[in-house]
Parts: sequence; structure tokens; C-alpha cells
Amino acid sequence: MGLTRTEIFTKEQNELAILLKAMAHPARVAILQHIIASKTCICGDLVDELGLAQATISQHLKELKNAGLIQGTIEGVSVCYCINPENWEKLKNQLNLFLGGYVASASCC
Repeated sequence: MGLTRTEIFTKEQNELAILLKAMAHPARVAILQHIIASKTCICGDLVDELGLAQATISQHLKELKNAGLIQGTIEGVSVCYCINPENWEKLKNQLNLFLGGYVASASCC
């Protein structure tokens, strides 16, 4: 696969692409939904909740954290994860601008 020429795109376009790429897996969507629904930090019950292997969940958590959608804190031997509120708000705003830019037209193909 070739390199992406990210420098030809705006900062906002690159940021939105990174965030959406991190969300572009059903397991990651399920992880985010579980964290949001719990309204607290999640420490280790994702394996039981989602039925995926610990290694699989750890890899998905790593991708979400690298993108900045979640943040983690270490408590003893476990890492607890929660939504990163600043980046979540940024994602909401960018998606609203992106999706709100489309206006349906009767003469559309």
C-alpha cells in the first residue's frame, strides 16, 4: 500500500479521517458504546461484555487510545478507560459540520 499524501489535505480533514478510521471496526464501536453506556471508566469487564479475546480487545483499545477517542488511567495492575471528552467533542463538531454540509436536492442524480 502506498503512502497517503496527508499534506495536501486540511488539518481538519486529516483529524476527522484519523478519528473515523479508529472507529471503523464494529468491535471498536461496541467498545465505545459500552464505555458511553456505563457512564464510568471501564477496567476489565470488556472481555465478558463483548465476548472477544483479551488480546483482541487490548488491540482495539490501543487503536482508540492512539486516535485520542479514549483515555486510560492505571490502577494497580489494570488500566481503566473512559471517553476523552475533549476529542469526543471535536469529533462531534467535525461530524456535524461534515454531515450538515449536505443539503438534499430534488434534482439530484
